[in-house]
Amino acid sequence: MSRPPDPETHLLVVDDDDRIRNLLKKYLTQQGFRVSTAADATKARKLMKTLSFDLLILDIMMPGESGLDLTNSLREKNNVPILLLTARGEAEERIAGLRVGADDYLSKPFEPEELVLRVQAILRRSMRVELDGSILVFGDWRFNPATGGLDGANGRIALTDSEANLLRALAKTPGEAVSRLSLSRDTDAAERSVDVQMARLRRKIEENPKNPRFLQTIRGAGYRLLARPEFATDQDSSS
Repeated sequence: MSRPPDPETHLLVVDDDDRIRNLLKKYLTQQGFRVSTAADATKARKLMKTLSFDLLILDIMMPGESGLDLTNSLREKNNVPILLLTARGEAEERIAGLRVGADDYLSKPFEPEELVLRVQAILRRSMRVELDGSILVFGDWRFNPATGGLDGANGRIALTDSEANLLRALAKTPGEAVSRLSLSRDTDAAERSVDVQMARLRRKIEENPKNPRFLQTIRGAGYRLLARPEFATDQDSSS
């Protein structure tokens, strides 16, 4: 049985057909996703300036800037996963979509369940790439989510499995708040124990654990890790 999506997973559906756009929002929301919508590329761009999205679902055939053009433009600076939708099923268009950087392609009409399965598969793949290919840097610290290794100015420090899992869960979305419930699911810990693990982790990482710089509490939302991703070198990947 597949695991339900994290309610913090935010999707953007861009389609000029009001009926399809509203149906997709309703269905994907019922499946546990957070969903925003836009009727065209211009409105999508405005939303992306103020909101962060985990995946985009773009209709190819839109007035003005097409889904292919939007994908091609976004790929110059943005690696957000993209699933393209179209009424056409020709091989040439599928190839064109993949060539400009789309992660997957689905022809209309389609079963809503298939859309959800494809979205989940893309999110899993993107997360593996993130965990296998990025080092999280904060202050003098460098954390490798793939190995759980945490290195500071004075070398590597020992983390328990629970502490490494907590840091790994926060590292999936650096800079964004993660709820205690989500952290408890990701770390297989009781929700009430997340606070205890966080306190221990802060004592190892923070110069002032009572006024943390990197492992911050977001009132009413949970915790966040203030860090930046950095592509892992071969040495980092093997550490």
